[in-house]
This record gives sequence, structure tokens and C-alpha cells, in this order.
Amino acid sequence: MSDGDADPGLFGPESVTWQMHGDPMMWVAGVRALYLQALHPRAVRGVMQNSDFRHDAWGRLMRTANFVGTITYGTAPAAERAGARVRRIHTRLGATDPVTGERYGVDEPELLLWVHCAEVGSYLAVGRRSGFPLSDAQADRYLDEQREAARLVGLDPAAVPSSVAELDAYFDRVRPELAAGPEAHDVDDFLQRPPINPLLVPARELLWRRVATLAYNALPPYAHELYGRPAPAQERVTHQLIATGNLLRCVPSRLRWQLPPGHILKAMARLGPGSRPATYKLRRQEAILDGPGRAQLSDGGDSTRWRKPG
Repeated sequence: MSDGDADPGLFGPESVTWQMHGDPMMWVAGVRALYLQALHPRAVRGVMQNSDFRHDAWGRLMRTANFVGTITYGTAPAAERAGARVRRIHTRLGATDPVTGERYGVDEPELLLWVHCAEVGSYLAVGRRSGFPLSDAQADRYLDEQREAARLVGLDPAAVPSSVAELDAYFDRVRPELAAGPEAHDVDDFLQRPPINPLLVPARELLWRRVATLAYNALPPYAHELYGRPAPAQERVTHQLIATGNLLRCVPSRLRWQLPPGHILKAMARLGPGSRPATYKLRRQEAILDGPGRAQLSDGGDSTRWRKPG
């Protein structure tokens, strides 16, 4: 099959992944994931020692977004190529523990698993708390689907959480290994005040700081404790996420999807207008997956569940 054929890709237009990754709150979720990922000292050390993060963080963020967009909305061959490229890069990279002198590869399964779980957990946490309509069964289905993404970066899908309960158990298990070391504080400082052209500083303070603060506030309480700042009231954060989600979802999707690299529009051109990501598809599936009449929210990292009557 060539890239020009009507290939639905790894997930397809009826998947939970297809609907959720088209939501604008995924950008806030991506920043939350960076904050959370930085709390694993071995994982963040691998990033900081192998990339020009401080000077090319925007490029790194866009490359990550391009990877997620490719494996979600691209053809299956394109997704496999993207995964192979990531695995090839990872095999060449290593990091050194400054205390013990230990040298280790950034493709260690435990490190890849942390990055994966922090990412998909952040997508679920921000999406659900901001009002994206996922039932419990659909949240489980999303995590099960995302084991394909984990496979692409080199993980054994059988070792990856496939439900919210398994993801919560994973976070509980890994928490003793987490700490806010120097690299985590470097990431924190950058995300709060990324270097930009002086003429854009007012825009950074007006727009970016709000996004970064909201993403940080959406972290689970233990992450706030590790970073050394008091955790905000979780109910207030949830209201902020809902308000932001409602605002961003008012922007016409066709306009939002024009932003580069345009994966969703390319998928719709390939598969037809019926492949458009839409929450009504999730509501249509809900009666089968989870029973009608409710939308339920989970924080994706500290076992607290948020519930909102439907």
C-alpha cells in the first residue's frame, strides 16, 4: 500500500485517539507532560545531555507534535517510519549520572515507559478535566490504543498500561524514583520564561505564561510538592481547565487545523470528510462502551477521580 492510498493509519477515524488528539487542549496537555517527565532524574538527564533544549525547546516541542500527529493521522507506513526514526536516534544516545558516573542508554525500557505514561496520562488528565467527553471505558480504550504508540518507540506493548487503573498503579509504583533535580528546575525555569525576541516579551507574558501556568497547575499534587511550590486548589484548576477548553473549542476546527504541519487536514483529504475528528463519535460509542448519561473525569496521575454529571 502506498502513502497515497486510503490508509486509515494505525488508529483510524473511529478510534478514541483520533478524536482526542484533535482537541486544542492537547497543547496544554503537552506542556504538562514536559513538567511531569522532568521529574524522573534519569529520563530528563537524557534529554538535557543530548539536546540543545534551552535554545531549541520550540523546535523540540514542534518535533514532538509532528511525531504525535504523524502516528495518529498519517498512514501506517508513515507512522512506522516515524517510529523507526525515533528508535534509531535513541540507540545512539546515552547519558551519564553526575554522581555515580554510570553511563546508560536513553532507550532503557523504564525510561521510555516513563516518558510514554507521563505523556498519555497528561493527555487524559487535561482532556477530561477540561470537559472533553470521555467515559471511563473510553479512557481505558484510549490507553489500550496508545500501546501502539509505545511499540513504535521501542516498548513491548504487553508491558505498557492499558487502562486507567493500570496507569494509576504505574504512577504509584514509580513515585519513589521521582525528584526535582537541577535538570527539572531548568525545565521549569524555561517553561515559565522561554527565551524569545525582546519584542515578543509582552506576548509571552500575556499568552504563554498563562498556558504554562495552567499546565503546571494541572499536575498531580505530588508533583507540586516535588517542585517545592504549594499545590493550588484542584477544584479551581478544574474550573480553569474547563473555561480554557470551552474558549479554545470555540475557535473553528478548520482554522485550528490549518496550523502546521496540518496532519488532520491531510488525513481528511486522504480518507474523506467522514474522517473528521468529532466528539459526537464518542457520544455515539458511549452507550456501547460505558453506558449512557455521564461524562467522567480523571486526573491521570494521583488516583483522584473527577466526576461531572452528564
